[in-house]
Amino acid sequence: MDNRSRVVYTVVMVMACMGMGAEAQNSTLASNTASSVNISSTNCGTTQFCAAQPAGCNPSVSGSCFFVSTSLISGQNLSFQLQGQSSDYVAVGLSRTIKTGQNDYIYVCANINNTVNFLSILYNNGVLTLTDTLSSNLVTGSVSGQTIQCIFSALVPNATSTMSSSTSFFISIYAGTLTNGVPDSPKAVFISTAAVDLSNPNATATNSLNSNNSTTTTTGRAFGLQPTLSQALLILLGGLVFIML
Repeated sequence: MDNRSRVVYTVVMVMACMGMGAEAQNSTLASNTASSVNISSTNCGTTQFCAAQPAGCNPSVSGSCFFVSTSLISGQNLSFQLQGQSSDYVAVGLSRTIKTGQNDYIYVCANINNTVNFLSILYNNGVLTLTDTLSSNLVTGSVSGQTIQCIFSALVPNATSTMSSSTSFFISIYAGTLTNGVPDSPKAVFISTAAVDLSNPNATATNSLNSNNSTTTTTGRAFGLQPTLSQALLILLGGLVFIML
């Protein structure tokens, strides 16, 4: 095989590899036609507390919006509405301290085969542990493309004595990936700068990640094309070495 033939062979192999990567990515992001849950920011500040990234985004409008709202049912029992963009899961976390991952309570809405599955998790020192000690219940959920929505109720644990009320927590919004249906470590999209009373519709929360100039990103398989491109470069390099020999 002469040098020209070798070059043509290498280029064809690279293009084929890139084509397979693009096909795999498109199949990962395939849309689900299930009808969406009706989550809206209409009642924020009147009957429900709300937090969002970007600030003030409306979950009922198409686009990228991480959103959580809470409203009091009775006592420690709260209703949650959660929305976010991820291939695998979105979650809301409740922490007694500003340092997340220290015995926090995580409520996960996971996309498993285009169906929302609800998980209650303890998050401590970077380790997620499934638990049935948190009293919670999925009301409804939906998946549309990478948008995951769910509405659930939870009997939240008591906050510590340093909080303004028994329903005051630092609140977080997460996104993450699944391995064999089990959540991997979450990526924080929103962490409140202070504890907020989740039963108070007039409470406000500021995203501490914005004040640190952090970039909001979702995790999951959205970046699955990157390994494919790396493989293509390796094939190209191997072809060039072959030519030089």
